[in-house]
Amino acid sequence: MTELLLGVDIGTASSKAVLATPDGQLVATASRPHELSLPRPGWAEADAENLWWGDVVALCRELATDAVAGVCVSGVGPCLLPCDGNDNPLRPAILYGIDTRATEEIREQTEKYGPRRLRERCGKTPSSQSVGPKIAWLRRHEPQVWEKTRRWHNSHSYAVAKLTGEYVLDFHTASQCDPLFDIQAGEWTADWSADICGDTPLPRLAWPADIVGTVTAEAAAETGLRQGIPVCAGTVDATAEAFSVGVRQPGDLMVMYGSTMFLLQVTDKLAASPPLWSTVGAEPGSFQLAGGMATSGSLTAWLRQLTGDTPFADLVREAAATPPGADGLLVLPYFAGERTPHFDPKARGVIAGLTLRHTRGHLYRAAYEGIAYGIRQIIALFDRPGRIVAVGGGTQGGLWTQVVSDVIGQPQLVPRQAIGASYGDALLAAIGTGLTASATDWTTIDRTIHPDPATAGTYDELYQAFTELYPATRGQVHALADFQNRQHL
Repeated sequence: MTELLLGVDIGTASSKAVLATPDGQLVATASRPHELSLPRPGWAEADAENLWWGDVVALCRELATDAVAGVCVSGVGPCLLPCDGNDNPLRPAILYGIDTRATEEIREQTEKYGPRRLRERCGKTPSSQSVGPKIAWLRRHEPQVWEKTRRWHNSHSYAVAKLTGEYVLDFHTASQCDPLFDIQAGEWTADWSADICGDTPLPRLAWPADIVGTVTAEAAAETGLRQGIPVCAGTVDATAEAFSVGVRQPGDLMVMYGSTMFLLQVTDKLAASPPLWSTVGAEPGSFQLAGGMATSGSLTAWLRQLTGDTPFADLVREAAATPPGADGLLVLPYFAGERTPHFDPKARGVIAGLTLRHTRGHLYRAAYEGIAYGIRQIIALFDRPGRIVAVGGGTQGGLWTQVVSDVIGQPQLVPRQAIGASYGDALLAAIGTGLTASATDWTTIDRTIHPDPATAGTYDELYQAFTELYPATRGQVHALADFQNRQHL
């Protein structure tokens, strides 16, 4: 019987799982959609027990077989899920950078520890992507929850805890939990962590492919997996996805098209490069630079709902029929604040240049282009990107990736396997269990998206307008954001 690896990824809008052989052949896939909870402006949460663990249980039950020899789970992150000593959630999980509630705590921690010292020790200053300010927010606003907290989890580490009973977090995700992790020393910051977390214990650290436990009898009964199957530490979804498509060599850059947009470059040395995030990599001795946008696929989904749930294929066809530049329509895609490069939780979406001539096709194309301009801003911050590998569901339609290559003026490689992080999880499990060598790469490039030089002039002109629009409207947009927040107090 051929041994199989089970990879499970807990995403923002859905969870996915794959079964693969040690040489990367797909045996089966499964997925479950779910809703993102946005209870207030600037808040983004998830029901960990019913959504995260519920998805893992359902996907495991669908794919479980006696041939499974290893399991690895990835997920959205970094997140904050406070739990009691038995890993029972005490409130919904506070999600990664799209949750911007801890603005005051970000400011306080930056001032307290100092921007320079934070960059030296953690690789970056706190932002909405950081866990430390979210913990401070929880202690301040929900002290009754924090008093009961004995463990705190990310999405994948919660699944690992439910599968194995182990309280563990991978080094990469830990290095995103600013300012709790010392990226220079490769360990928790004992002093700052004690200051922020008090006597709440921190998870032990492991590399994503490390075996950290085995499936317990209780978890086996819930999931249908065999008791005793090895379970890897796992990591956040973007890093697992980069692993799945061979973005592992210094200079490699991944652009992940999902509900949010994430860009990740592998480096062989630690490089603090504001406003990018510097983190530990997926493997010992590797590092990463990363940046992210708060909305991308979630914006196109919103537009689809706004136009009466028009099929995506129709919207893409109408957008493709409009000229590059969408006849002078420009979108700032900051509909949930923005991460890189502004780190502005009060940023909001702006649609500029509307006329009565513009159609929904223009608007949809302008959304693609606005996201592409944001990608161009972030790529300019990286240190001489090498290969650019495009991944995620947004690579399948064709138009979006073409618009991005046209706007950034660079080719993108699209892998044949577009499954995502769950495929990378299966590879991590194969490596962790010793069923394949650590240098194994399952990637095959399917096609290359080349930029159309005929669009360069149009996009250069509108990119300049894009970069000027945010500072020109920031004051008015912040006032509107304050008004919105007052309505939900």
